[in-house]
This record gives sequence, structure tokens and C-alpha cells, in this order.
Amino acid sequence: MGKKKDKKKGAPKGRPGAVRTGQEAATAGEAGATAKLSRKEYESEMARLHGELVAMQEWVKATGAKVCVVFEGRDTAGKGGTIKRITERVSPRVFRVIALPAPTEREKSQMYVQRYLPHFPAAGEVVIFDRSWYNRAGVERVMGFCTPEETQKFLDMAPAVEKAMVESGIILIKYWLEVSAEEQTRRIEGRIHDPRKVWKLSDMDLLSYSRWYDYSRARDAMLAATDTSWAPWWIADTEDKKRGRLNIISHLLSRIPYTPLPENDVELPERQEPEGYAEPDLPLRHIPTPY
Repeated sequence: MGKKKDKKKGAPKGRPGAVRTGQEAATAGEAGATAKLSRKEYESEMARLHGELVAMQEWVKATGAKVCVVFEGRDTAGKGGTIKRITERVSPRVFRVIALPAPTEREKSQMYVQRYLPHFPAAGEVVIFDRSWYNRAGVERVMGFCTPEETQKFLDMAPAVEKAMVESGIILIKYWLEVSAEEQTRRIEGRIHDPRKVWKLSDMDLLSYSRWYDYSRARDAMLAATDTSWAPWWIADTEDKKRGRLNIISHLLSRIPYTPLPENDVELPERQEPEGYAEPDLPLRHIPTPY
């Protein structure tokens, strides 16, 4: 019983800022009443969107387009799961996912954005950042890994860097994924008790969890300073993971001026004749078959 009380106490009901969580939208009558998507509906729509992502991929290859997609958001907001659904049916030669570790001592001495520059897309590439240069406006600010002056310098500089990216021909799309405090608590507790997810839970995640309002302030400052006409932030409600993924992929496709693939007209050629070939009698080692 005590644990349940602590859970309610530790999950703030609301917070300052213009970004609404799924729960707040539901309270306002804007969301939450929508029926839950069935697995069949979800997979059917996802299959259709996967086909569109392949069409977009072929357009990127054919035109030499350069696409950069940034995913930011609170821990457990669904960045990794969404990225996996985007990339699971496309070519890793075209779609590259960048999730950089903590900077090395050498990287710390560089200009802040320098370690991200080599990962920007070349012609015919889609680069997805699972967290990005915006670490300086989020985790580094909240956890004290940089000074307030360094954070402000970054917020002042980021719009100019992104303008240069866009002017160089990069299609830059930035997403902020948002969940409520209650849903974040539920997902983190799920990680604690699920052996498949324990790797997702670090000491830093637990410390971040305790600093909900510090992250809210950091998010608000980031959005205010870096939401520009050339590189706007797009807010995605991921309280419902299935709907959130479908909405994000659908929106991503709407931001890329690709053309659909033509209908396939492919005929399989006939296989060659064996011409005396026979399977050899080799002492091959087969794996066990417990299933």
C-alpha cells in the first residue's frame, strides 16, 4: 500500500509550460476519449506506412536528397521504439541512426556541435538522431554537465547552425515526444521489473526522473529559443505509444516531397537446370532444434 501512495505522490499532476501531455489534453477534452487501437488495426496501418517509407527512401536515393530527423523528449517518451518502427523495413545503407555516447575528453575540448557534424546526411541519406546536439539544452543543463552560460550560448547559436544546415539543402525535422508524469512512472516501473528492458534503466535515468520540473523548464527554454520558421519543433503526444508512432511516421512522410513508387511489374526468371548437381554428403554441424 505504501508503494502506491509514494507513486501518486512522486508523479506531478501538472507543470508549467505550453506543451500539453496526453493526460492534460484528455482533461481538457481534446484527447483521451479515443478508442484504443487494436493490434490488428495498428499493424495494418503500420504496414501501409512502411510501404510509404520505402517509397520515400527510393525518392531520397534517386534525387540525392539529404534528410535529418531529430528525436528529443523525456526518458521513456518512446524515441527508441518510434525510431525502430521507422527503420525496420528500410535499408540501413540509406537510413542511419545516430545515438552518440557521452563525449570523450577530446570531444569536450572541441566546439560543442563539432562531434555531430560528421554524422550529418550526405546525398541520398536519411540520418536519424536519437538525442542530438540538444543534449546541451536538456540533460547537460539539468544534470549540471555544463554551465548556465554554456547552455545559453548553445541556445543562441543553434538556430544559426540549423539555418546553415537547411540552406545547404538538408531537410531538417525536429520532434519533441511528450508523455505525462504518470505514464513516465508506469513505463519506468515496467523497466525495473522486465528483464528485457533493464538495460534501458540507468542511474542517470532515475536521477532524471526525480527532476521532472527542471526538465520542464529546460524544455520550455529550448522550445522558446530554437523553434524557428526554418527548423520548427513538432510536438508529438506519445501517451499512447501505438498512436504516437503512427502519427509521427505519418507526419514525417508529409514533410518529405517524395513521389510514390510505380507499381511493380516483375517476373521471376526460370532457374537453371541442375546439370548433374547433387547435394554432397558432408559432415555438417546442424544447430539443435529445441523448438
